[in-house]
Amino acid sequence: MSSNTDRLGTEQISKLLVSQSVPAAIGIMVLSIYMIVDTIFVGQFVGPIAIGAVTVVLPITFLISSIGMALGVGGGSIIARTLGSQNQNKANRTYGNQITMIAGLILVAIISGILLDEEILKLFGGKGDILEPALSYYYIILVGVPFLATAMMSNQVIRAQGFPKTSMYVMMIPAVLNLALDPILIVWLNMGLEGAAWATTVSYVCSASYAVYFMLSPKSTINISLHDLIPDKSIITEINSLGAVSMVRQGVVSILTIIINNTLFAYGGELYISAYGIVSRFMMFALFPVIGIAQGILPIVGFNFGADNFSRVKKTIRLSLVSGTAVSFLIWIIILIFSQELVGIFTKDPTLNEITPPAIMLVFLATPLIGAQLIGASYFQAIGNARTALFLTLTRQGFFLIPLIYILPFYFDINGIWYAFPISDFIAFSITLIFMIREYRKL
Repeated sequence: MSSNTDRLGTEQISKLLVSQSVPAAIGIMVLSIYMIVDTIFVGQFVGPIAIGAVTVVLPITFLISSIGMALGVGGGSIIARTLGSQNQNKANRTYGNQITMIAGLILVAIISGILLDEEILKLFGGKGDILEPALSYYYIILVGVPFLATAMMSNQVIRAQGFPKTSMYVMMIPAVLNLALDPILIVWLNMGLEGAAWATTVSYVCSASYAVYFMLSPKSTINISLHDLIPDKSIITEINSLGAVSMVRQGVVSILTIIINNTLFAYGGELYISAYGIVSRFMMFALFPVIGIAQGILPIVGFNFGADNFSRVKKTIRLSLVSGTAVSFLIWIIILIFSQELVGIFTKDPTLNEITPPAIMLVFLATPLIGAQLIGASYFQAIGNARTALFLTLTRQGFFLIPLIYILPFYFDINGIWYAFPISDFIAFSITLIFMIREYRKL
């Protein structure tokens, strides 16, 4: 076992949490900044409808590529625990099976995405003036999706081995490349929305190449052979069980996007879909510290739980909840104070500038509470309790947010959609807190 992996069970928890979470948070922060800057270029140099097109296509892209994330999280959880229990052979076979699974599943997903292109886009809200630009953006992005899925899967395994900086680089590569390519392709070469799509696709290819290169290098703890690629029913079942949490999470996000975009179109039109696109960029940025911590605790909790070192698990829970909530609260305050000024950076359209800031104020009301919910779900995922992790994942965006988005607009018109977010955040936080208190007392 490498020294990087071994220190998960010996190093001081506070230092370990920083070393695991900060790189993950930085990677997500850079990704958030890239998505914000990308939307700014699209909004300023293509137009407000183009923001709506990107908003429609993006969740489809992430839904397909989330196959890689699901396999990565499921396999990563197994690998972290098997390395903790000194079972190198199973760790190798797990990654080999991940590769076999992703090759088949992504192929099926891409073929389906091509054959059902217009139907899928319309389902996700690609209606009216949004459909045509969404189609041109969609076809180009599909080229990069297999590479994004590969990067997502390998990145989770890299993190599970205790290489947070390498994991950060995998996430930063597409963001940095995109930031460099956007002005070149969108502005200087005047390629418009297609330029934004090609910038994203090229960045996905480079990210996947780096992740695979690391996994095949001597630095990686995992060393697979052709024999490890042969499907193992027990490993595949375990990967699917744990990875289902991430897959369902993204699936729920996609269903949520379908409902939100179509409801916004029905009550307000295309520009409200564009407004939600801007709101969602801010939300991702506000949550980057907590998402980083939620990802950072996975190898720490998984390794120490596998080694029966429960005192370290408890300390990890305490530190992650306190630090995650505190940092996200500070960012939340900044976004609320400067919402009007920040929206103006994205677009010159007066209507979009008018309708977006109030939406931000309502959607963000309970945002600091999301941290505990994300960390709680990650904890149960790390210890292999897929059922509880899945339940907690569904509480916020599945069980409560989706019904509220359907119901509240009948009483509050379009503002009912925005009210649904803080209400579901508070309910999900309360439920997660109950589960975490019970689990903490058992350790």
